[in-house]
Amino acid sequence: MLKEHQVAADTLIDSAAYELAQYATASRYEALPDVVSDRAKLVVFDQLACSFVGAELPAGRIITRYVHDYGGKAESVVLHSGDRCPAPLAALANGTAGHADEFDSVHATSDFLGTGHPAAIIVPAAAAIAERQFATGRDLINAVALGYDVGSRTISVTGGLAPMMGNHGIDPGSLHSLGAAFACARLLGLDEHRHLFAAALAAQQSIALNAPYGERRHMSKAFVTGQSAFAGVTGAVMAAAGFEASDNIFEARGGIIDTWGQSGREGHLNKDLGVDYAVMGANFKFYSAGYPIHSPVEAVLGLKSEYGLNPEDIKRITVRMQSHPASVVNNRSMPTICLQHMVAVALVAGKLGFDEAHSSVLQNDPLVLQLKSRVDLIGDPELDREQPQGRSAHVTIETDGQTVSRKIEHPRGHRFRTPAPTWDDVREKYEELLVRRIGQQRFDQFYNGCVGLESVEDINEVTVLLAESS
Repeated sequence: MLKEHQVAADTLIDSAAYELAQYATASRYEALPDVVSDRAKLVVFDQLACSFVGAELPAGRIITRYVHDYGGKAESVVLHSGDRCPAPLAALANGTAGHADEFDSVHATSDFLGTGHPAAIIVPAAAAIAERQFATGRDLINAVALGYDVGSRTISVTGGLAPMMGNHGIDPGSLHSLGAAFACARLLGLDEHRHLFAAALAAQQSIALNAPYGERRHMSKAFVTGQSAFAGVTGAVMAAAGFEASDNIFEARGGIIDTWGQSGREGHLNKDLGVDYAVMGANFKFYSAGYPIHSPVEAVLGLKSEYGLNPEDIKRITVRMQSHPASVVNNRSMPTICLQHMVAVALVAGKLGFDEAHSSVLQNDPLVLQLKSRVDLIGDPELDREQPQGRSAHVTIETDGQTVSRKIEHPRGHRFRTPAPTWDDVREKYEELLVRRIGQQRFDQFYNGCVGLESVEDINEVTVLLAESS
């Protein structure tokens, strides 16, 4: 029996998964390039703010009550509530609230495969453990960057969003739970084997189906991110306690690559580690809507401004985009991932922020409903060829007197859009929303705490600023 165990251990050490775990245990803030640590800090600021605001939406309110009723050891902050609870439950609440809206960032790998919503999983998980351990801001920055590296590479070996959703009925974003598990394991100081145990335990708790995309109120879709954050924390804590799991959930028979891996992409599990930092693929949102909707909204708002279009005069709006994202946002029952609804709201309101996207008045406005019926969404084979994994859009608006068009290659905030989003851009996204809720002084303290996160000795000093409303 001992001999068999030694053979298994030797085989593991030669594996790509063990190489990934070695990279994780050796990772540290000091090794991160400045641009990478700055991007990780910006992701932390954006996601914590998004979770705070999302806690007011149905999914956020209900999950907050749920964890409050369970009580338990006061380890980690439940944002917007004033409560502290066990780290796994805080990650569940803040991860769910963080995607209760479509305001959180999304991600694309270096070869432009979409990987979903890593920030809403990795940041709440890592922050919860960082609070529990009284970790430094540097520790959190490193953990978030590591979580992105692991989660995005795990999804990359499957081929990304389109094949996982279309061929297997799986929400691939839930695999960011493995990145969250690695982030938490690193914060707990676990060895390589326990990093791999943590990832396996997280996977067993988090793999999600596509069905939530068919709901109406963005609740179980939000729960996917919350449950994945919970799974990452739980997997790491259980591994730290000595709970055993699969040595190699990545490469073992019946594991991720064997089950969903796309032929030829096996090497992506540890490709360019320490060189290509996945957190640099974060795409920040500046409209409160599903990401495929951003280029069309930017186009219609630009056309409205440039040509002085009156929404009442619009007869037809034709939107062309890549086929897969078009299928995700075409006439959905969930308003914030329904392209027709979001385009109509943006035209009537003149913008598409958090308040506009969730306005019940606009949702039932006669002009919004009229415009919604006049939007045609077409999956365009030409755009599929140009950018098979892209988020571009070509929009044409027709009135009685004119026809105008605009193409957006990459929406604002996208990793390939120039200029890249700045701290000022993301601050502006949240300042009005948060100042209304916590006041200018606390907002400034929170913002400055994230900007200077590498100097924070205890991450609780920052997260407590979003513990509750004023």
